[in-house]
Parts: sequence; C-alpha cells; structure tokens
Amino acid sequence: MAYETILVERRGPVACIRFNRPDKLNAMSTKMKDEILDALATAETDDGVRVVVFTGQGDKAFVAGADINEFKDRTAVEQWDLYQQPFLYDGVDRFSKPIIAMINGYCLGGGCELALACDIRIASDRAQIGQPEINIGIIPGGGGSQRLPRLVGLGKAMQLILTGDRISAVEAHRIGLVDEVVPHDQLESKTLEIANKIAEKSPIAVKLAKQAVKASARMGIEEGLRYEQTLFSLIFTTHDKNEGVRAFLEKRPPRWTGT
Repeated sequence: MAYETILVERRGPVACIRFNRPDKLNAMSTKMKDEILDALATAETDDGVRVVVFTGQGDKAFVAGADINEFKDRTAVEQWDLYQQPFLYDGVDRFSKPIIAMINGYCLGGGCELALACDIRIASDRAQIGQPEINIGIIPGGGGSQRLPRLVGLGKAMQLILTGDRISAVEAHRIGLVDEVVPHDQLESKTLEIANKIAEKSPIAVKLAKQAVKASARMGIEEGLRYEQTLFSLIFTTHDKNEGVRAFLEKRPPRWTGT
C-alpha cells in the first residue's frame, strides 16, 4: 500500500517503517500517526514479518516532535476525542512483535515518546533526545511522563521533562534511555543485525518473552512471577518448544514454525 507520510520497506523478515516528512524533520502529524497504525496492523497479521524497525527518512531526524501547527486551534474537547480513537503510542506498546527504534537524529517530544513505546532503542551518535513540551507551555501527552520514569528513574525523568533540555545520545545511553549508541554510518547495519538476530528465534517464544518482560513494568513482583510461570507453561504446548529441544539435543539448527 502507498502512504503519504511513511515508507514501508521489507528487509527479509524485518519491516522498516520510515517516517517520510524530511522537510518537516519528520514531525508527527495526525495523518502520519494513522498511517503508522495501518502499517502496524498489516505487519501484525503478516507471518513473514518477525521484527519492525522505526526510523526517520533523511539524516537529520527520527521524529523532531509533533506537528505543532495542528495544536494551534485544537480545543480541549477535540484533544480528548483524539484520545478515544486508536492511539499511536498505545498501539506501538501493544504490538505483539518486537519494535526497534533506529534513532537517526532529532528524537524530541512525540518522537521521544514513540521511541519510549518501542522495545529496543538504538541511537546514532548524532542523535539528540528530549521532551521539550514544557518550552511551549504544554506537557508530554503521548506517554512520556509515564514511560520515561520507568526507564531512567523519577528524578532524571523529572529533570528532562521540567527543563525541556535535549541530551546527547551518549548521555541518553548513560541514563538508560537508549540501549546502544553507534557511529552514524553504522546505525542501520547494527540495527538490522539485532533485528535479524531476533527474527531467527522462534516467533511464538519471542512473542511470549516480550509479553513477560513488558509485564515487569506493570505488575508487582509476585504477580509478575506468576504471569511468567503461566507463559512458560503455555509454551510447552507449542511445536517450537518441542522442535527447539530436539534440535538442541540433536545438535542441529531448529526449524521454527511459530506454532
């Protein structure tokens, strides 16, 4: 399907979704949010897609923030109504397959919130990251105030959100906001290396492992441990569990079916 604001490319089992508004530093418009959700819905049902990678078109920006022009005349009721519709950041968070943010430049405001909703964040050494909403008299509205403290701690999240400061990729890595920083010219190859390594695993095991890890941020320890045990027991019903054990014992590569 042809989109106006994103490009979707297949790299074998990896679907790469590029935000394609480089003249606007890939600012997140309502149209772009809708198109990303549509592309994710397609990837969700495509068994050939094992991992999704998000990145920005061009060398300057992942997503430099929301399209502020859309805020100018929007009322509180209109904003609330938008939250009742399919919401991009929740859609990314709930997507069953791994999503990697390949942060190639400015990752600010709604762009940072989008990266926070992903599972893994790999950043170029040129990237700048932050939640600068406070600078124009608003606050994060795409999950930044909730997901950021879970990654970097309450104090550091408070500092970033209340000052509106941008930080370098190196500092973002130091505080745990991104998982890896690589030279800009190695960003794509490193990200695809990680994506393909994940894609080689059992799809059903990857899906359940992702659910278990994400539950750790939402459940107490006792509830989370019980949930992990439930998923671990569930995977014993799958073909891939039997295949993986047999392949290990027979010293051969496994042949996954995702069932």
